[in-house]
Amino acid sequence: MPFTQFTNLDFDQIKVQIKDHLQANSNFKDFDYEGSNLAVIIDLLAYNTYINSFNANLLANESFLDSATIRENVVSLARNIGYVPRSKTSAVATIKLGDVEINDNILTPSVPFIELRPGLVCVGSINNTTYRFSIPDEVTSSRIVTKEVNGVKKRFAQFDDNISIYEGTLLQRLFKVDTSKDQRFIIDSPNIDSSTIRTYVSGVSDAGKGRKYSVVDNILKLDKNSEIYLIQEVQDEKYELLFGDGLFGKKLENNSDIVVSYIVTDGETGNGPSEFSFQGTFMNHNGVLLQPSDNVTVTTIQRASNGAEVEDLSSIKYFAPRLYSAQYRAVTPRDYEAIIETIYPKTESVAVVGGEELDPPQFGKVQISIKPKNGTYVSDFDKQQIKNKLKNYAIAGINSEIVDLKILFVEIDSTVYYNSTQVADASTLRTTVINSLQQYANNVEINKFGGRFKYSKMNQLIDRVDNAITSNITKVIIRRDLKALLNQFAQYELCFGNKFNINPAGFNIKSTGFTVSGETNTVYFTDVPNKDGNGNLDGSHKGTLSIVYQNTKGDLKVVVKDVGVVDYKKGEIIINTINITSTMAANNLIEIQAFPESNDVVGLKDLYLSFDVSTSKINTVKDVIASGEDVSGVVFTRDYYTSSYSNGVLERK
Repeated sequence: MPFTQFTNLDFDQIKVQIKDHLQANSNFKDFDYEGSNLAVIIDLLAYNTYINSFNANLLANESFLDSATIRENVVSLARNIGYVPRSKTSAVATIKLGDVEINDNILTPSVPFIELRPGLVCVGSINNTTYRFSIPDEVTSSRIVTKEVNGVKKRFAQFDDNISIYEGTLLQRLFKVDTSKDQRFIIDSPNIDSSTIRTYVSGVSDAGKGRKYSVVDNILKLDKNSEIYLIQEVQDEKYELLFGDGLFGKKLENNSDIVVSYIVTDGETGNGPSEFSFQGTFMNHNGVLLQPSDNVTVTTIQRASNGAEVEDLSSIKYFAPRLYSAQYRAVTPRDYEAIIETIYPKTESVAVVGGEELDPPQFGKVQISIKPKNGTYVSDFDKQQIKNKLKNYAIAGINSEIVDLKILFVEIDSTVYYNSTQVADASTLRTTVINSLQQYANNVEINKFGGRFKYSKMNQLIDRVDNAITSNITKVIIRRDLKALLNQFAQYELCFGNKFNINPAGFNIKSTGFTVSGETNTVYFTDVPNKDGNGNLDGSHKGTLSIVYQNTKGDLKVVVKDVGVVDYKKGEIIINTINITSTMAANNLIEIQAFPESNDVVGLKDLYLSFDVSTSKINTVKDVIASGEDVSGVVFTRDYYTSSYSNGVLERK
């Protein structure tokens, strides 16, 4: 009797298998399957088998983390290995409040301060949409001062510290503990930012709102008196609070009250607002509300950013096993990467380099570089918070250093040739090419540490944008931005991580303009490869970095002949002590470019690769041969037919 594969998902094949099965029986060997009522029965059996097969395959797929597709199943499987998916993340802005006028009658001599009440603080808007910004905890004033205003002495509260405000609305939920039930504490509100959850537990004998419980991510180092709770995602992207059982964490008393506050956020859409109006409320230590007599001024320190959506399935599948393998300790670089993603939810990409991999080696050190969501750099405050949290995981004797993001930009200089008989507007064609390149620039294989820019894909992409495009000649440029320390002597090192192409004539390295002490002209970096006595490259793969300028006659003048070294093989530029006084580019930056030896560009472990379409050059040129204007091709050597090689121009433009 033939083998029947009951997990087959092809209806017709299932019918064939059933017929084969019946024909193997002598009672049905010569039966007419198509012209009898048995055909209906076979269809019914096939349909039933198809449904069962579908369910069986679905069940098998949903039983494993890497193949599951339903969020609840993915979350449940991740929960088994101790991973909590990241919730929505509020966009956070940083503000500073001006002086707040108060009345003396709300203060007491023993408590001379006021508090900014948790909840709504400011409103901000962007793109004609208004967003609420709240705080999860009260903020206490630094001092109370007396000032004379128009001959009248008035009292003011001052807030020295910057205040972080979270996009969203602060809500509160009350639970009553009933130990007679199998009780679950589930926050009904979706779209919460789990990092803003604050929990207070008041027992039957406690006064006020009770004791503040701390959230933890594991049960290590807990005892029966630890006032803690854990968070886990349940159905519909809601969150459940798990309290201690009397062995690991303090057990809840019957009839205790649990007050949970949290911020419900719009996530990523809340990014952007930079101007805020104050809408908050002040109070004294007894909760007596204060309404300021004047409007409170709000100064924006940092616009709202780093808002993000709930962690998607692909991210959960990637990080859950890695966090499990780390076992809540940071030893290998992969351990650090998984843990940082958990303790700093704003992470888009992270790179960790052990000290033994640095040049020169720095044993006992770990260098961490983080690309945050909707931003470029991690704030000093966040850096310190990350380092403090890492102490709970790192082994003794290992120092972690969080360095600023190092971006390796890839640019192109492309000349796109088109058939004028097939396109009406060259500018529209250029725009289409740029839009297609931008889509490629957003590819996940590029925008990350260790990303890759693939030249052949980019070339094909340009050629396939429109049938009117006949060809393209494109050269690749790699760029690093040097952050200059103005008016002070400093040394700099820029690593590109890709071999440089060596043109014996020089001009392999180009830069935007800047000025140095003792020189009034705008100067530039350039290079001269090392040569032997015969004027040929000496094989060292190194060159001398110089500072030069061009006079009004176009003659090259050297300001500093030997200001550094270019290592073409390593793709590295070392700049000796120099005093830069100004830069032509904004934000004290000097853009330094080189031509890679390979058109395929790879980001090193600690280099974040970014394809910068905005600074790339896209030129559209009529192909006179394809257009029929020059059938014989006698004008092929005209200037508008460009080369893929560098043109030897001094400065980067």
